[in-house]
Amino acid sequence: MKTIRKAAVIGSGVMGSGIAAHLANVGISCLLLDIVPAEQGKEDSANDPKERSRLAAGAIERVKKAHPSPLYDLSFAQRITPGNIEDHFEQLRQVDWIIEAITENLQLKKELYARIEQVWTPGTIVSSNTSGISIREMAADCGVEFRKHFLGTHFFNPPRYMKLLEVIPGPDTLPDIVNGMVDFCGKRLGKGVVVAKDTPNFVANRIGTYGLLVTLQEMERGGYSVEEVDAATGPAIGHPKSATFRTLDLVGLDTFVHVARNVYDNIPAEAAEEKAVFAAPPLLERLAANGWIGEKAGQGFYKKIKTPGKGSDILALRPETMEYAPRSNISSASLTAAKAAKGAPAKLQAFLSTPDRYSELAWNILKRVLVYAADKLGEIADTVADIDLAMKWGFNWQLGPFETWDAIGVRQSVAKMESEGMNVPAWVKEWLAAGHETFYEERNDMRFYVHRNEYKGMETKPESISLAALKRQNKTIRSNPGASLIDLGDDVACLEFHSPNNAIGADILTMIQQSVEEVRQRYRGLVIANEGRHFCVGANLMLLLMEAQDGEWEEVDAIIRLFQNTMMDLKRLEKPVVAAPHSMTLGGGVEACMPADRIYYAAETYFGLVETGVGLIPAGGGCKEMALRASRLAAGTEADVQPYLNKTFETIALAKVSTSGFDTANLGYMRPHDRVIVNADHRIYEAKLAVLEMDRAGYAHPSEEKIRVAGEDGKAVMQLGALAMRQGGYISDHDLLIAGKLAHVLAGGNAPAGALVSEQYMLDLEREAFLSLTGEPKTQQRMQHMLMTGKPLRN
Repeated sequence: MKTIRKAAVIGSGVMGSGIAAHLANVGISCLLLDIVPAEQGKEDSANDPKERSRLAAGAIERVKKAHPSPLYDLSFAQRITPGNIEDHFEQLRQVDWIIEAITENLQLKKELYARIEQVWTPGTIVSSNTSGISIREMAADCGVEFRKHFLGTHFFNPPRYMKLLEVIPGPDTLPDIVNGMVDFCGKRLGKGVVVAKDTPNFVANRIGTYGLLVTLQEMERGGYSVEEVDAATGPAIGHPKSATFRTLDLVGLDTFVHVARNVYDNIPAEAAEEKAVFAAPPLLERLAANGWIGEKAGQGFYKKIKTPGKGSDILALRPETMEYAPRSNISSASLTAAKAAKGAPAKLQAFLSTPDRYSELAWNILKRVLVYAADKLGEIADTVADIDLAMKWGFNWQLGPFETWDAIGVRQSVAKMESEGMNVPAWVKEWLAAGHETFYEERNDMRFYVHRNEYKGMETKPESISLAALKRQNKTIRSNPGASLIDLGDDVACLEFHSPNNAIGADILTMIQQSVEEVRQRYRGLVIANEGRHFCVGANLMLLLMEAQDGEWEEVDAIIRLFQNTMMDLKRLEKPVVAAPHSMTLGGGVEACMPADRIYYAAETYFGLVETGVGLIPAGGGCKEMALRASRLAAGTEADVQPYLNKTFETIALAKVSTSGFDTANLGYMRPHDRVIVNADHRIYEAKLAVLEMDRAGYAHPSEEKIRVAGEDGKAVMQLGALAMRQGGYISDHDLLIAGKLAHVLAGGNAPAGALVSEQYMLDLEREAFLSLTGEPKTQQRMQHMLMTGKPLRN
């Protein structure tokens, strides 16, 4: 397969422009084409190039303004060139990958592929982003060479954020093209790739749509409300909080009906029972007829309203009257049991084993979905693992259908299904008859899944290092309740946080200290990474608040000194250290990364010093490290440090958080040798390689640097900016107080302008300011509010 450096996307709608944006995200230049608008707007504009390409150009502008952004960085939009399919079609000869993302109409697609073939350069990949139309039929009229390079690449919306990409070969697609695209989409685009069969709606949408439609049937049969269904089909069964109806509102009921109809139209008449499920329910038809198609219309199964003086409120649909009413809070013994359990399998077991109307609803839905998934094995995908991964990556399920079945007990549940009249596929019963109890099995430190009546080992790629698997292989070097040190092989260790929310407390600090000593004596270097939902949400705020409320200032001082000293120990380690953060990396989590020689950010890393939101300033070295970055930048350009400090002050004072790993550069966090890893599953592998690379190159620990400070005048400049914001009503008096303390620290306290100060000097300033703010009642109120609500208080 040829190297993909330049691509073209035809169709600039939501999906087409989103795909173009994600290609731009990973450095691929992209031509975005659409039709010439039917109405030019002005009589003399028919030949205006900008007017003729305004649909694609307008799509790029919408991408730049969208929230959440389809782009890792707004500047990446420059990699997308707008055009139209009349004036710029010949340019398709120059690209390496052509992606069709036009409306879901088979005839229109066939006509477009006939045109593409006329300008097609042999070897160029051509793919469709269809969500369910036959790949074979779309290219049926094209030549065999073209068909060898043609396949489906079904991105999930939004392309930047959704992990799943289904690759669907046609009957003539070359195996090298399929394998090459699987590899490219995984490594370069950061996707979780599942190879699907060319069947209606492929894998995830086939199972997911069936499950949503079954849920609507069971809702009507049992007389459940919208809120009751969502309570029973969310986290309690390992599904997202959006559950059923919030998901449908987000997807759009019109889109969902279209997807369901595609399956309905393509299922043969002899499969009458399956076909009937995919018929659009009357309730969805009524909602669509009213234009109540979900969030994009302002209402669907839920409706958000603004109440004067009270903010916004959410109403829920009452299907029997087609009116909206305030949402009901649903509680029950089964839901309480699920909430108390830890981990998706345990939650599911607790939920289903506590009999009431909600667990009964969940069972009635799940049993049908599980049997359907088993029935479709081999038809929509080759393996149970592919089906499970598709549902986890495409619908954000915590457990795929077969993992769900294992969690509830395959043998017991099959017996119950059959007693209730379900037809369980023969292969499942044969598997049980052979003495097996689960579809997956763990042995010899490997995971196996059922495949053609035997267990087959899960494919593992060297780029995907699993800390959980390494721990099962007894690779743990040290461990305590908050963190572990794990052997990654090749004499590289990994420090893993695993406290609640990965918040930094005494356990993690102790493990960092022990890890530094262990690596110093026995290893070539250290990686700091974990596999939690978030890398680290900050320091243990509860402990700090309790000590502050009790007036234990010496204890607070000791906690901050311990944090600072631990980070300096990490920074002074004579071996290479690479931090690999992901997702939320806030406050103390940022400070745990900053001492590293390199930071390898996951593309989806939301990185920021947010302490001002709880009435504090960074005091674990965050202010010191940012002042050091500003000092380096000024020294590199022989410029005044003030402009760089002003930007740093704004970043910290406003608690700015990066919108991606790439955005950390805009906030001043990223250094020239730091990197962004698009596939988060490869972070630890790439970080380990970086450690080995530095070690092989003869790692020399950098000497401690002095920090050039701005002094009193620089402090005044920053404080003046904060005062202007206060006078403009943008910040409160307490915000102004915090900003003053922050300015004092960043400017180097009372040191003269241009003075060179030590890192310890800056750490002392941090700690003094932090202690002072901890004693402020309004800061304690902010801390308490954050702990109780998870949201900042602006008092």
